[in-house]
Amino acid sequence: MIVRFVNSISKNFTNRPIDIILTYHIIYLLNMKQGEYDMSLKHGLLGLLNYGSMSGYELDRAFKESLSFFWQAQTSQIYRELNAMERNGWLESERVIQDEKPNKRVYSLTLAGKEEFDRWLTNPEADIKAAMAVRSAFLMRVFFAGEVDDAQVHIMFRDFRKTSLEAAVQLQTVSKSIAEYAELVNNDERRTKYWKIAALFGEIYYRAEIEWAEKAISILGETV
Repeated sequence: MIVRFVNSISKNFTNRPIDIILTYHIIYLLNMKQGEYDMSLKHGLLGLLNYGSMSGYELDRAFKESLSFFWQAQTSQIYRELNAMERNGWLESERVIQDEKPNKRVYSLTLAGKEEFDRWLTNPEADIKAAMAVRSAFLMRVFFAGEVDDAQVHIMFRDFRKTSLEAAVQLQTVSKSIAEYAELVNNDERRTKYWKIAALFGEIYYRAEIEWAEKAISILGETV
């Protein structure tokens, strides 16, 4: 069934890399095993603290202005992970008394935390495999969309395209964030280069989503 489905959709695609990527994303959706996606919030926080000590507020802000473009987390989740990692000995914190501002707790990486971050960073195999697996309820809807009214499907694709366009616009703020947070690493070009490469994935990803939605709308005989 999977082979027949992929062959049918591939007739509407070209051999360009963007079309090949979209086709293989659907294949992974149909073949993936639940639970393979295992990126860890704690390692993102360890990575930020590797640049220097930060308060919980500063960590939450830095996370949402950088890593949140490919790993979302609520503020409450971030604080829970900080507490758990401190209990685990990966972090230590100090309560800082401030005169004209609310007191704050500043977190720092311990030697054990640095070792855990380095261990994770130098063993990417599991995360590479996880990156190949797509778990998308939306694509599941697309797969079965032939069971509902065409007008409803058209609206769904237009809404998807609109949301992708909005996300792409929001991603444009990344350049400003990179320039701001470059000071954390003393404007080290080698480090910021990889921040830009991560952001580039997001730019290409959203372009692919937009183009895919427009192709889908065209296949359905509509205009964008």
